Amino acid sequence: KTDAGLYTCDIGTDVAKSKVSVQEKPTEVTKQLEDKTSAVGQDISLSCELSKPDVSIRWYKDGKAIRKSQKYDLHQEGTRAILIIHDSMVKDS
Repeated sequence: KTDAGLYTCDIGTDVAKSKVSVQEKPTEVTKQLEDKTSAVGQDISLSCELSKPDVSIRWYKDGKAIRKSQKYDLHQEGTRAILIIHDSMVKDS
C-alpha cells in the first residue's frame, strides 16, 4: 500500500486538495571497504554494507569493471556486498 495520492479536505462548501508523493531514500554505503594485505596465493575477501538489501552493485578495480570469473567471485548476502579475489597475485594490488 502506498501513501502517495490526492488528499482532499471537504467542508461541503469548499474543498482543499493536496497531491502527496513519497520518494524512496537512495541506497547508501553504511560500512566502507577496508584495506587488505595478503600473501601471494591467498584468497582476499572484500565486503561493504549497504543501507538496503538486493541493490544492483558493480565492482571495479582501477576504474575497470570486474565480472564474475575464475579469478573473481561477486555476491550479495542481504545488505552485504562481497568480492572474493581468488589466488591473489602481486598484480592484483
